[in-house]
Amino acid sequence: MKVELSGVTKAFGPQRVLADVSFEAEFEHTLALVGPSGGGKSTLLRLLAGLDRADAGEIRVDGTALPATEEDLRLYRRTIGIVFQAYNLFPHLSARENVILPLVEVHGLPKAEAGERADDVLRRFQLGDHAHKQPGLLSGGQRQRVAIARALAIDPKFLLLDEPTSALDPEMTAEVLDVIAELKESGKPIILVTHEMGFARQSADLVAFVADGGILDCAPAETFFSAPSSEKTRRFLEKILKY
Repeated sequence: MKVELSGVTKAFGPQRVLADVSFEAEFEHTLALVGPSGGGKSTLLRLLAGLDRADAGEIRVDGTALPATEEDLRLYRRTIGIVFQAYNLFPHLSARENVILPLVEVHGLPKAEAGERADDVLRRFQLGDHAHKQPGLLSGGQRQRVAIARALAIDPKFLLLDEPTSALDPEMTAEVLDVIAELKESGKPIILVTHEMGFARQSADLVAFVADGGILDCAPAETFFSAPSSEKTRRFLEKILKY
């Protein structure tokens, strides 16, 4: 997968979150975005998802520029899977119904086919025995696995994950990170915002450091952590990995 940014700027009111960012990355499986809070990671992910539009500049994915109109952006969003840290599951629906709903209402699948696809993906993530449960009856790790299953069920071109473990305790974090690592077998590229440095080092092809409204460093995972090219990246890693 190839991602290209050219002069991308995004502001919210007077605050410029991304400032004239130009960047290119090509990777096989996983690009991890790391950096301090407020540095622009989630904003960049939302731009790649077509949920927000850049104020200036261009974003290209696999050589194709992101659409300019809202109608075309809606079509684009239907081709990618997005998982947020807050799960975004419908609390009154079962896990199975949460997976089925977008397949039927957004992608137009017949209910029978959507049900079969939901059953397959829930079994894949060891959720078959919990398919009938509403989110409130599931653990945090199980809820996040349902959200990942729902994103994968649409057969997306790629997956975007925004801090999928930030609300989880260590055991549930490990559970979800195992699932994300296993997604490599699906062949779907992943762009992941994460604060889990060990996971990024072990599982990402490339790691990009997002801070101060820009992308200050990007390298293969082992190089990024052992020999960062940016002084700010080095200081960030020293602080975050100190303990």
